[in-house]
Amino acid sequence: LVADTVMGGISRGTLTGQSVQGREAVRMRGTVSLENNGGFIQIAANIPSGSGSAAGLLDASAFTGIELTATGNGEIYNIHLRTADITRPWQSYRQSFIAGPVWQTHTIPFSDFVPYRIDTTLDITKLRRIGIVAIGRAFEADVSVSEVRLY
Repeated sequence: LVADTVMGGISRGTLTGQSVQGREAVRMRGTVSLENNGGFIQIAANIPSGSGSAAGLLDASAFTGIELTATGNGEIYNIHLRTADITRPWQSYRQSFIAGPVWQTHTIPFSDFVPYRIDTTLDITKLRRIGIVAIGRAFEADVSVSEVRLY
């Protein structure tokens, strides 16, 4: 779990592993605040390297995108991808999804990810990290993720 407190914000969150509606999941809950130039809480993980990939990077060129199975409180959340091209903490490639009250699999093509504060297009041969983020507005976050996979 990472929150905007790393840059002076006051958003707060928790990350737990638990059973949610009969599925094992990671659950992020918390309060996103815009005070003190803040505005996010995030759960993130490094992507395991594939065979033949550079250390710490995954070549996902054999895949079309990411599938994410999630449930939540009906709010909009982001998926953030990071690659070896990203040099600043605020840069990412982003796409949104709604975490509704029942488990749903979201199929998101790599072509739908939008560069944020970076001029380089998404290079899926250099994937490094994925994050699920509550960001950009003051709200109560509650999102659970049971699966993340390439398709």
